Amino acid sequence: MTTLDKNNGTKLNLLWAMEVFVRVAESGGFARAAESLDLANPTVTACMRKLEVHLGVTLINRNTRFISLTEPGKRYFQHCKDILEAVALAETDVESRLKELSGTLTIEMPIAIGQALICPALNEFAARNPRLSVAVTLTNQPRSVVQYGIDAAIRMDEIREIDLIARPLCQARFILCGSPGLVRSLPQHPADLDPRACLGLIREDPRAIVPWSLQHGTERVEVRPRGPLHFNSSEALIGAALAGTGLVRVADLFANTHLQTGDLVTYCPQWDAGLQSFYVVTPRARALPGKVRAFIDFLLDTLKAWPSPQAWRQVPVRSPARGG
Repeated sequence: MTTLDKNNGTKLNLLWAMEVFVRVAESGGFARAAESLDLANPTVTACMRKLEVHLGVTLINRNTRFISLTEPGKRYFQHCKDILEAVALAETDVESRLKELSGTLTIEMPIAIGQALICPALNEFAARNPRLSVAVTLTNQPRSVVQYGIDAAIRMDEIREIDLIARPLCQARFILCGSPGLVRSLPQHPADLDPRACLGLIREDPRAIVPWSLQHGTERVEVRPRGPLHFNSSEALIGAALAGTGLVRVADLFANTHLQTGDLVTYCPQWDAGLQSFYVVTPRARALPGKVRAFIDFLLDTLKAWPSPQAWRQVPVRSPARGG
């Protein structure tokens, strides 16, 4: 960005002058700024003088021992930092998209969404990026993204680390479903369900079978599954439901294929069985690496058929319990 000085008509590279000003302010002196920028001391001094003339204000108070920013200087300093960071982000974005992605991309995700939707589609992502090695961990016990050097992870409903950026991916509806024969044999109202006909999902922390909270209008029903099988895997629950072993509560995006074929049918679909939100999380950084941005774009494209969590909804953050 080059502009004419308003007073003498000489040209001033304003973006470069901002960078010099920020360096002078951060380093605490003209000499140190000149050294860090590999410039002559008079060049830095002249640049600052031109910038102040251009703005018509004094930015820096000078004496023989130290410098300090004036009130206008403090405000301009913050604006300059924001502008320079935006420019750096724009350059990183363009450069990363021009370069072929390479290296290792470390991913972590829950077992169910990984097996049902993401992993089958990763073959196409790998074919698009032949120089990129993707290492995927499927787990229902999320690890620290920062501590384990994970580039991106998929999380459900809540985030347990405050030093992450969360981006909404999709939102699923929980449904009750089972084999056609089983569903035909069930009572018409969920309040009359026999808990022994219901198969539950095992929650890991704390370890327990998740109850079913159902709502229709103002009416609420809670079912506590006590059937013959319980799993910590939605895929295993769906397998048991296909075998006719019992009724299950799973996210619709996991059961969708079987619902379309008719191998599974919904039970009391007018009842709200809850929602499950999925997010992709990454470590906080000024600019995302190109490989991470490409993976997020791939996730959004893969899951575009499913609604996104409402943009205004705050992502719940829960700090992990500290060990004794």
